[in-house]
Order: sequence, then structure tokens, then C-alpha cells
Amino acid sequence: MATARLRYLVSYDIANAKRLRRVAKTLESYGTRLQFSVFECPLDDTRLAQAKAALAEIINADHDQVLFVSLGPAAADATLIIEALGLPYTVRSRVTIV
Repeated sequence: MATARLRYLVSYDIANAKRLRRVAKTLESYGTRLQFSVFECPLDDTRLAQAKAALAEIINADHDQVLFVSLGPAAADATLIIEALGLPYTVRSRVTIV
């Protein structure tokens, strides 16, 4: 029986440029970039565990941090609604800039 997908806001603070690029590239396969270090990822339990394991192999736990914030159920017909203050919200390019 498949587990339900939840939407996660995943953000990161990585101290090293090489690890930063690897974290961003890894997260591109799990979700949509919202800002340079923020992704929205619809994940079931298996994909969540895979993402965490992949990121744990990249980061330095003494210097880096990756946060997973549950945003609730990910429905197939749900649209991501984002309200921005300041600059208008636009989807960032897939290119990682450091």
C-alpha cells in the first residue's frame, strides 16, 4: 500500500560552494526550486527517506543544515500558491548560482 504524498518546503544553508551545488542538484530531482536555496517537494515516505539519505551523504553535519517543513497533503490537482512581499515571485531557473 502506497503512502500518501506530503508537500515539503526544503531549505538549506550550506557552508561550502561545492556541497551547495551538489545539494541543489540533488533537490532538483525531488521538487521545484522556489528560491535559490528553497524547494517545494511532494514526497511519500519512501522518497522522503531517499532524499534525506542522499543529502546526508553530501552535507557536513557540523557546518551545514537542511530543513524539511511539512506543508500538508500533496493533491494531484493542487496548485502551489505563493504570496511574495517585495519582488514578485517567479520560478527560478534550474541553474545553480554560487
